[in-house]
Amino acid sequence: MRQVDLLEPVEIEQRLAHLELYLSQVCALAGISKMQLDYWTTKGEIPTKGRKQRVYDMEAVEMVMLIKQAKDKGLNLGAAISAAREYQLLKNQRTAVAAS
Repeated sequence: MRQVDLLEPVEIEQRLAHLELYLSQVCALAGISKMQLDYWTTKGEIPTKGRKQRVYDMEAVEMVMLIKQAKDKGLNLGAAISAAREYQLLKNQRTAVAAS
């Protein structure tokens, strides 16, 4: 038996939910400045971890990306945050229904 035959496929998608990104990584991913992300995090009450450096879990990153998408489509920040929250709520409800 070869060593390579011992390996199995890696399910990256299942691990993504556990990934956490630093502020600068979220900025790079979303294409926004650190000042924007700081403001959105405060204004949108986006939960973060970390004391010296903010750390965003995937739900927070999704929220940032949804806000960015809404802003790019012309919504003001307040409306973008509301739309992002509603989108996540509906997505979570659909996931819960599908799981039951």
